[in-house]
Amino acid sequence: MTRVKRGKTATKKRKKILKYTKGFRWGRKSKERAAKEALLHAWSHAFRGRKEKKRDYRAMWQVQINAGARASGISYSKLISGLKKQNIILDRKILADLAKNEPKIFEKIVEKIK
Repeated sequence: MTRVKRGKTATKKRKKILKYTKGFRWGRKSKERAAKEALLHAWSHAFRGRKEKKRDYRAMWQVQINAGARASGISYSKLISGLKKQNIILDRKILADLAKNEPKIFEKIVEKIK
């Protein structure tokens, strides 16, 4: 029987997994089984992190808008409800940026609501 050299695909798979775990600590960067396990956790954390990032940014924008609104003498909740009643369609990201970088324009928006 002729000799069969195996492992081209398996080696590729292993190399790929170990490439992803570069920079991990201890044996998780070099041992295949530990690397696989580490990647399962890492990728699930990364997925969750992408969702959390959206929440964190929205919370940060709300804080920035509230700070700008209070400087103008109105609360955050009254500002948001006023925007909805006036049918001014600005999202929190834009409002936070205006409150932070363009306070005069933000002041005009607040005056329109008052």
